[in-house]
Amino acid sequence: MQAANFPELRNEIVALKKLEQEQKEVALRIARIDEGIKRIEEERQQIAREQANAIAKLEAEKKPLLQKRNQAKHTAEVCERQLAGVERRIQESEAADRDLLKQLSDLHALDPAPPDLEALSAGIMAKRARLPDERAELVRARLGGTDAVRMAKEKLNTTESELAAVEKNVARMRSEFEARDRKLAESIRTQQQAARDARTRHQTVEERKNPAYLSIGRHLSEKGVAPPNAPHLLEEAHRRRAAVDLQLKHQAELAQLSSQIDKQELRKFYFSAFSVLVLLAITLLVVFQSPRGREWLPQETDTILSINAEQFERANLAKRWRDQQPKLWPGLIGPAASVPGLHPSRDTARITRALTTNETGETREFNLVQTRRGLAKVIRTVADDKNFQKSYPVISGLPVWERQPGAAEPPPQGSGEPGATAREPDFALARVGPATLAVGAPKEVDELVRVRLGMKPDLKITGQLFDRFQALDHESALRLISRDPPDLSRVFHPIFSRELLEASQLIGLAVNLQNPVKARILIKVNAPKNAANVARDLRTNPGQWLRLPDSPLLLYSQPPEIQTQGNSNLELRFTMPEDSARLLLERLAKTDTPAAVTGD
Repeated sequence: MQAANFPELRNEIVALKKLEQEQKEVALRIARIDEGIKRIEEERQQIAREQANAIAKLEAEKKPLLQKRNQAKHTAEVCERQLAGVERRIQESEAADRDLLKQLSDLHALDPAPPDLEALSAGIMAKRARLPDERAELVRARLGGTDAVRMAKEKLNTTESELAAVEKNVARMRSEFEARDRKLAESIRTQQQAARDARTRHQTVEERKNPAYLSIGRHLSEKGVAPPNAPHLLEEAHRRRAAVDLQLKHQAELAQLSSQIDKQELRKFYFSAFSVLVLLAITLLVVFQSPRGREWLPQETDTILSINAEQFERANLAKRWRDQQPKLWPGLIGPAASVPGLHPSRDTARITRALTTNETGETREFNLVQTRRGLAKVIRTVADDKNFQKSYPVISGLPVWERQPGAAEPPPQGSGEPGATAREPDFALARVGPATLAVGAPKEVDELVRVRLGMKPDLKITGQLFDRFQALDHESALRLISRDPPDLSRVFHPIFSRELLEASQLIGLAVNLQNPVKARILIKVNAPKNAANVARDLRTNPGQWLRLPDSPLLLYSQPPEIQTQGNSNLELRFTMPEDSARLLLERLAKTDTPAAVTGD
């Protein structure tokens, strides 16, 4: 070993020799343990063979005993059946004797006596005279059968005792062999654990040799001494050492540059970047993770019309009416029909129209469109449409797209105006959720964006009746709810009677357009009135309460089922005639042409 020529490596060499000696001792111990495990395995195999031979011998002894037991058991069963047959015949003979004696008594009791009394009595007596001999023969047979049964059972018991003794020997032998095998298996597990510990120790010693080898190799490399069996490794070691030195030099230069940087400016930069990331994360969380069941509508909303487009697509009646009246569907969904790149009946899941009326009588409408898939196609179509432009300033990162009605129009001829006048945007849309659009007039869309971002308060309606109304979403094609029922006739053509509107503080309607049409009306009655009283009036005179104003049509085909919930809530369930359902949709879409469209 060339390292022996360098006195400064003597400590490493001594340590290596000690570790190698320890490795040899551990390897010898591992070999002895493996040899012991092998001997124990051979002993287990020998015991298994002895057990198999012994059990086979006992099974051979058991086989004739088993056959003998089965034969004795069969014989005993046959004897018991024969004895039972004899007993049955004895009982039949005794029953026949009693029957003949009864016949004879009945014959002598006849009055008047029959002319052939003597002949009949003689026949009966002759039959009785034969019975004792037959009974005596049967009794002798019973005695013989009893002895045969007793002997067969004694033979069966003897055979079963012999068989039980053999089976006991088999169980005892198996128990003894299994105990010996468990003892050997435990010994093997102990030896295997000792072998694992020894191999772990061997690996530990091998790892402890690495520092000594590295120190020796590093020293020989510095002295330019190469291993005799691998002289090419010296050049590789020098190249890697140069690379390590270069890396250390580069790290030192970076540390020097880092120490020269103004730490205050660096902290300002990190704080600014972190603040921007946190603000962006909060904005995205607010926009795309809205709680389930929230519509994000303005707080002043009075009336909500929710249209389940998927239910409309599955309803045959709605399809037929839409084909017969092309204006019905656009009138129902409102501005949602104007979204570019969106097919309302095929691509939308739900359309929500929220309406409110201020003190001056002006009606404002807020529209939300929830699509079945993402909005990438719609946003791409809007971005490519030259009639749409982004409005500025952008509200907290949510752009609003506004549609210009066209190029600037020239003034009328002779008006004296200096030039063309630009028209105000008539339609806008904005993305307010992963699959939700706010559409409609620009001013209302801006307000929906602010509500969605929490910059303006949103509508929060709670309570048992509203929760029940929300639960009807999946089974209803159309839902309507109003916090101001008398105001419904101003935002839609009249659909409820005056009596029903005046009795209601909050009213909701859910319609399923399958055939037949099912409808529900949810009512929270006004404070002075009681739900039970209103329910009584509805049952007494449903034709006056549940009718379409300015029309002979009723809302129901059969009297409704009425349920009261507490003192203030009512739920009406009924089947709606097809003509009434069609007129109801027309009035909500404002496509009907009644003589008057005001309430009663």
